Amino acid sequence: MYDAAPEYKPPLWLRSGHVQSIWPSLFRAVAVQQPESEVLPTDDEDELHLDWYRQDSDRLAVLSHGLEGHSRRPYIKGLARALFREGWDVLAWNFRSCGGIMNHQPRFYHSGATGDLDRVVRHGLAQGYRTMGLAGFSMGGNLTLLYLAEQSEQIDSRICGAIGFSVPCDLAGSADTLARPSRKIYMRRFLRDLEVKMEQKSRQFPGLIDTSDFDKIRSFHEFDDRFTAPLHGFRDAQDYWQSCSALGRLKDIRVPAVMVNASDDPFLSELCFPVDPAVTGRHVRVEFPQWGGHVGFVEQAADGSYWSERRAVRHFASLLC
Repeated sequence: MYDAAPEYKPPLWLRSGHVQSIWPSLFRAVAVQQPESEVLPTDDEDELHLDWYRQDSDRLAVLSHGLEGHSRRPYIKGLARALFREGWDVLAWNFRSCGGIMNHQPRFYHSGATGDLDRVVRHGLAQGYRTMGLAGFSMGGNLTLLYLAEQSEQIDSRICGAIGFSVPCDLAGSADTLARPSRKIYMRRFLRDLEVKMEQKSRQFPGLIDTSDFDKIRSFHEFDDRFTAPLHGFRDAQDYWQSCSALGRLKDIRVPAVMVNASDDPFLSELCFPVDPAVTGRHVRVEFPQWGGHVGFVEQAADGSYWSERRAVRHFASLLC
């Protein structure tokens, strides 16, 4: 189902994809209770770091962050606060190597690491919750939708639906978009953060990970070819992107899911705005607000909330009917 005109209408000064994408990371602070931390072991002798917000609810929201993000980014904390206020317990998790703690294995995280999300989901359900909703931002949105598609008909009946914001469901096209000269400010920041991480990995695993000449990398094509693909069992960047893009799998989702991508998002390719029901399937609703940028959707609300949080709360409420 396609909704061409959701109701998000920001002030005039926020009607820019670049302003929307940059403003929250620079100026937003979210007051929320201190979460309870937990370390979840994996089968390959690694670990995932979790943040819990609990209030003895019977329903749980699982939140997945974006590329080089973590569980305490303002957009995660903002949604955690909004859902907590509506009676949900919240579990925000960190991808491997994120959240300031390096993981133990050579692998780190990628857009199709659904096995880790499944471990988090199963751990959450094991706590006795009757209902679960999933939410993801950017890479975490692609991961969430891909996970639901892989589960398809076999999905646990307690998982009632999901929402994703700023979802690069066409990974190859989005990588090309970010490689444009006009997107250099974003690409440079991602590569700066990834370089620090890969240098840590190189010290962990000398001889396996080589970061020499990292400063010559200019795009995700070069980074994923050199690091992401070989460390995670893909032939090359193109194989990784093709295998892990949610776009071709949306039709396999069997629970109510919403994908919200702003038309002015500077990270997304044209294919990240599908309207053909043959692509989206019967259970995925796509919404393309005119404004919002990448993980922006800024709003000057009295309670400090953003439009994306109100949209997520509304969708999660509909799952309980």
